[in-house]
Amino acid sequence: MRVLVVDDEVRLAAALRRGLEAEGFTVDVSHDGNDGLWHATEHVYDAIVLDIMLPGLNGYRVCAAIRERGITTPILMLTAKDGEFDEAEALDTGADDFLSKPFSYVVLVARLRALVRRTRGQVSNDVVVGPVRLNLASRRCFVGEREVTLTTREFAIFEYLVSRVDEVVPKRDILANVWEDTYDGPENVVEVHVHALRRKLEVDIIETIRGGGYRVKGA
Repeated sequence: MRVLVVDDEVRLAAALRRGLEAEGFTVDVSHDGNDGLWHATEHVYDAIVLDIMLPGLNGYRVCAAIRERGITTPILMLTAKDGEFDEAEALDTGADDFLSKPFSYVVLVARLRALVRRTRGQVSNDVVVGPVRLNLASRRCFVGEREVTLTTREFAIFEYLVSRVDEVVPKRDILANVWEDTYDGPENVVEVHVHALRRKLEVDIIETIRGGGYRVKGA
Protein backbone atom coordinates (compact mmCIF):
# COMPACT_ATOMS: atom_id res chain seq x y z
CA MET A 1 0.00 0.00 0.00
CA ARG A 2 1.23 3.46 -0.86
CA VAL A 3 0.72 6.22 1.70
CA LEU A 4 1.30 9.97 1.63
CA VAL A 5 2.30 11.57 4.95
CA VAL A 6 1.84 15.36 5.12
CA ASP A 7 3.29 16.78 8.33
CA ASP A 8 5.63 19.71 8.95
CA GLU A 9 7.19 18.09 12.02
CA VAL A 10 10.24 16.70 10.24
CA ARG A 11 11.24 14.23 12.95
CA LEU A 12 7.71 12.90 13.35
CA ALA A 13 7.27 12.53 9.59
CA ALA A 14 10.61 10.70 9.33
CA ALA A 15 9.64 8.38 12.18
CA LEU A 16 6.30 7.66 10.54
CA ARG A 17 8.04 6.91 7.27
CA ARG A 18 10.45 4.45 8.87
CA GLY A 19 7.72 2.75 10.85
CA LEU A 20 5.25 2.47 7.99
CA GLU A 21 7.92 1.18 5.62
CA ALA A 22 8.77 -1.50 8.18
CA GLU A 23 5.08 -2.48 8.09
CA GLY A 24 5.21 -2.91 4.31
CA PHE A 25 3.88 0.48 3.20
CA THR A 26 5.48 2.59 0.49
CA VAL A 27 5.66 6.12 1.88
CA ASP A 28 6.02 9.59 0.36
CA VAL A 29 6.44 12.58 2.68
CA SER A 30 5.54 16.26 2.30
CA HIS A 31 6.20 19.00 4.85
CA ASP A 32 3.80 21.73 3.70
CA GLY A 33 0.26 21.96 2.43
CA ASN A 34 0.96 23.05 -1.13
CA ASP A 35 3.45 20.25 -1.73
CA GLY A 36 1.12 17.75 -0.07
CA LEU A 37 -1.74 18.78 -2.34
CA TRP A 38 0.52 18.44 -5.39
CA HIS A 39 1.52 14.90 -4.38
CA ALA A 40 -2.10 13.93 -3.69
CA THR A 41 -3.21 15.09 -7.13
CA GLU A 42 -0.21 13.84 -9.13
CA HIS A 43 0.13 10.34 -7.63
CA VAL A 44 -2.23 7.55 -6.66
CA TYR A 45 -2.26 6.62 -2.98
CA ASP A 46 -4.09 4.04 -0.91
CA ALA A 47 -4.31 6.48 2.02
CA ILE A 48 -3.19 9.94 3.13
CA VAL A 49 -2.08 10.92 6.64
CA LEU A 50 -2.69 14.66 6.90
CA ASP A 51 -1.80 17.04 9.73
CA ILE A 52 -3.92 20.13 10.35
CA MET A 53 -1.23 22.69 11.19
CA LEU A 54 0.79 23.05 7.99
CA PRO A 55 2.63 25.95 6.32
CA GLY A 56 1.18 27.11 3.03
CA LEU A 57 -2.24 25.47 3.09
CA ASN A 58 -3.54 24.04 6.34
CA GLY A 59 -4.84 20.48 6.51
CA TYR A 60 -8.49 21.50 6.22
CA ARG A 61 -7.86 23.37 2.96
CA VAL A 62 -5.72 20.55 1.58
CA CYS A 63 -8.42 18.01 2.41
CA ALA A 64 -11.17 20.15 0.88
CA ALA A 65 -9.11 20.75 -2.28
CA ILE A 66 -8.45 17.02 -2.66
CA ARG A 67 -12.16 16.29 -2.46
CA GLU A 68 -13.04 19.15 -4.83
CA ARG A 69 -10.83 17.47 -7.42
CA GLY A 70 -12.87 14.28 -7.13
CA ILE A 71 -10.09 12.30 -5.41
CA THR A 72 -11.59 9.72 -3.05
CA THR A 73 -8.38 8.47 -1.40
CA PRO A 74 -9.03 7.77 2.32
CA ILE A 75 -7.69 10.60 4.50
CA LEU A 76 -6.67 10.13 8.13
CA MET A 77 -6.31 13.58 9.69
CA LEU A 78 -4.08 14.26 12.70
CA THR A 79 -5.81 16.64 15.11
CA ALA A 80 -4.89 18.43 18.34
CA LYS A 81 -5.25 16.62 21.65
CA ASP A 82 -8.90 16.68 22.81
CA GLY A 83 -9.69 18.92 19.86
CA GLU A 84 -13.32 17.97 19.27
CA PHE A 85 -13.86 21.00 17.03
CA ASP A 86 -10.81 19.96 15.01
CA GLU A 87 -12.27 16.49 14.67
CA ALA A 88 -15.67 17.81 13.58
CA GLU A 89 -14.15 20.13 11.01
CA ALA A 90 -11.87 17.36 9.73
CA LEU A 91 -14.87 15.17 8.99
CA ASP A 92 -16.83 18.09 7.53
CA THR A 93 -14.05 18.89 5.04
CA GLY A 94 -13.92 15.31 3.77
CA ALA A 95 -11.59 13.35 6.06
CA ASP A 96 -12.52 9.71 6.62
CA ASP A 97 -11.05 9.38 10.10
CA PHE A 98 -9.01 11.33 12.63
CA LEU A 99 -6.42 10.64 15.31
CA SER A 100 -5.48 13.03 18.12
CA LYS A 101 -1.85 13.87 18.87
CA PRO A 102 -0.01 12.37 20.65
CA PHE A 103 -1.20 9.11 19.13
CA SER A 104 -0.36 5.45 19.40
CA TYR A 105 1.61 4.29 16.39
CA VAL A 106 -0.03 0.86 16.60
CA VAL A 107 -3.47 2.51 16.45
CA LEU A 108 -2.43 4.66 13.47
CA VAL A 109 -1.35 1.60 11.48
CA ALA A 110 -4.55 -0.25 12.39
CA ARG A 111 -6.67 2.76 11.35
CA LEU A 112 -4.85 3.01 8.01
CA ARG A 113 -5.34 -0.67 7.25
CA ALA A 114 -9.02 -0.44 8.21
CA LEU A 115 -9.53 2.57 5.92
CA VAL A 116 -7.91 0.79 2.98
CA ARG A 117 -9.90 -2.41 3.58
CA ARG A 118 -13.11 -0.40 3.74
CA THR A 119 -12.25 1.37 0.47
CA ARG A 120 -11.48 -1.94 -1.23
CA GLY A 121 -14.68 -3.48 0.08
CA GLN A 122 -12.88 -6.02 2.25
CA VAL A 123 -14.36 -7.20 5.55
CA SER A 124 -11.47 -9.47 6.48
CA ASN A 125 -7.72 -9.18 6.87
CA ASP A 126 -7.32 -12.26 4.68
CA VAL A 127 -7.08 -12.13 0.89
CA VAL A 128 -7.24 -15.50 -0.87
CA VAL A 129 -6.25 -16.13 -4.46
CA GLY A 130 -6.09 -19.75 -5.59
CA PRO A 131 -3.98 -21.67 -3.05
CA VAL A 132 -2.39 -18.49 -1.67
CA ARG A 133 -3.64 -16.58 1.37
CA LEU A 134 -2.33 -13.18 2.43
CA ASN A 135 -3.03 -11.85 5.89
CA LEU A 136 -2.77 -8.08 5.50
CA ALA A 137 -2.71 -7.35 9.22
CA SER A 138 0.15 -9.67 10.12
CA ARG A 139 1.88 -9.39 6.71
CA ARG A 140 2.06 -13.18 6.47
CA CYS A 141 1.69 -15.35 3.37
CA PHE A 142 0.53 -18.96 3.17
CA VAL A 143 0.36 -21.46 0.33
CA GLY A 144 -2.08 -24.04 1.63
CA GLU A 145 -0.86 -24.73 5.15
CA ARG A 146 2.74 -23.77 4.36
CA GLU A 147 3.89 -20.34 5.48
CA VAL A 148 6.08 -18.51 2.97
CA THR A 149 8.53 -15.94 4.29
CA LEU A 150 8.49 -12.87 2.04
CA THR A 151 10.56 -9.71 2.26
CA THR A 152 8.70 -6.44 2.77
CA ARG A 153 9.12 -5.58 -0.90
CA GLU A 154 8.03 -9.01 -2.13
CA PHE A 155 4.92 -8.89 0.02
CA ALA A 156 4.10 -5.38 -1.24
CA ILE A 157 4.48 -6.45 -4.88
CA PHE A 158 2.29 -9.51 -4.42
CA GLU A 159 -0.30 -7.54 -2.44
CA TYR A 160 -0.50 -4.98 -5.23
CA LEU A 161 -0.82 -7.64 -7.95
CA VAL A 162 -3.51 -9.42 -5.95
CA SER A 163 -5.41 -6.14 -5.52
CA ARG A 164 -5.68 -6.09 -9.33
CA VAL A 165 -6.32 -9.80 -9.77
CA ASP A 166 -6.85 -10.92 -13.39
CA GLU A 167 -5.59 -7.54 -14.68
CA VAL A 168 -2.39 -7.06 -16.64
CA VAL A 169 -0.26 -4.84 -14.39
CA PRO A 170 2.59 -2.98 -16.14
CA LYS A 171 5.98 -2.84 -14.45
CA ARG A 172 5.72 0.96 -14.29
CA ASP A 173 2.53 0.63 -12.19
CA ILE A 174 4.33 -1.69 -9.77
CA LEU A 175 7.23 0.76 -9.51
CA ALA A 176 4.84 3.67 -8.93
CA ASN A 177 2.97 1.89 -6.16
CA VAL A 178 5.64 -0.18 -4.43
CA TRP A 179 8.77 1.96 -4.76
CA GLU A 180 9.23 5.49 -3.44
CA ASP A 181 8.63 8.36 -5.87
CA THR A 182 12.33 9.23 -5.63
CA TYR A 183 13.38 5.90 -7.17
CA ASP A 184 14.98 6.45 -10.59
CA GLY A 185 16.61 3.06 -11.21
CA PRO A 186 15.86 0.49 -13.93
CA GLU A 187 12.49 -1.25 -14.29
CA ASN A 188 14.14 -4.67 -14.28
CA VAL A 189 14.35 -4.45 -10.48
CA VAL A 190 10.70 -5.57 -10.63
CA GLU A 191 11.70 -8.69 -12.58
CA VAL A 192 14.25 -9.61 -9.92
CA HIS A 193 11.71 -9.40 -7.11
CA VAL A 194 8.97 -11.22 -9.07
CA HIS A 195 11.41 -14.02 -9.85
CA ALA A 196 12.21 -14.40 -6.14
CA LEU A 197 8.50 -14.27 -5.30
CA ARG A 198 7.68 -17.08 -7.75
CA ARG A 199 10.51 -19.23 -6.44
CA LYS A 200 9.26 -18.90 -2.85
CA LEU A 201 5.57 -19.45 -3.64
CA GLU A 202 6.28 -22.56 -5.75
CA VAL A 203 2.88 -22.23 -7.45
CA ASP A 204 2.03 -21.02 -10.94
CA ILE A 205 0.00 -17.97 -10.03
CA ILE A 206 1.94 -14.99 -11.43
CA GLU A 207 1.79 -14.87 -15.22
CA THR A 208 4.22 -12.84 -17.35
CA ILE A 209 2.53 -10.91 -20.15
CA ARG A 210 5.09 -10.21 -22.83
CA GLY A 211 5.41 -6.47 -23.38
CA GLY A 212 2.71 -5.86 -20.78
CA GLY A 213 3.74 -6.80 -17.28
CA TYR A 214 2.35 -9.37 -14.86
CA ARG A 215 -1.02 -10.85 -14.00
CA VAL A 216 -2.17 -12.81 -10.95
CA LYS A 217 -4.69 -15.40 -12.01
CA GLY A 218 -7.76 -15.45 -9.85
CA ALA A 219 -8.89 -18.96 -10.70
